[in-house]
Amino acid sequence: MAFGRNVFVNCPFDEEYLPLLKPLLFCIFYLGLIPRIALESLDSGKPRFDKIVSLVAQCRYAIHDLSRLKSQAADEYFRLNMPFELGLDVGCRLFKSGRWNGKKCLILEAERYRYQAAISDLAGSDIAVHGNQPVNVVSEVRNWLNGEAKLRAPGAAEVWGRFNDFMADNYAALKRRGFSDQDIANLPIDELMDCMRDWLADQSRNARA
Repeated sequence: MAFGRNVFVNCPFDEEYLPLLKPLLFCIFYLGLIPRIALESLDSGKPRFDKIVSLVAQCRYAIHDLSRLKSQAADEYFRLNMPFELGLDVGCRLFKSGRWNGKKCLILEAERYRYQAAISDLAGSDIAVHGNQPVNVVSEVRNWLNGEAKLRAPGAAEVWGRFNDFMADNYAALKRRGFSDQDIANLPIDELMDCMRDWLADQSRNARA
């Protein structure tokens, strides 16, 4: 896959984050780029760390969502995977030469300035705030990728609308294949990404017909 079109996605993988992850991935696809995420491959034989390092090195762009840093309950640990992977990405840009010097990253948060309490080194960095709203994720990701990749992309409202079209069409298609509502809700991310690719390819063919 082409380094210049790859977008590394570093985010939580829990059920609560899925309403944000789905439009985030779709937005990247819709803009003609390729989301790369640890869940794209379920090979248990490859250590997770090796997989992350490989993905970071393969991507010019990266999106890091730090909105789940804070523990949610008493005696729960902070969630450090996301800042750790952000550090790997920044380190790759700083310490590798060649094409890696041009790597770009977007940092997302739910609330402005909250991240500074956990990672004070990021003070002064430009952080995009989504407020845990899926439509805001689409807007922030679209605007950032449009600027950094010089895409002349359609507006965020169009991307959001097409995402909802996809979700409706994909639900109907999966139901026709015998999927239950629970099957659809629990669809693995790699399979969901395949559905997005296929749907967008069909839309493109229909537009040319």
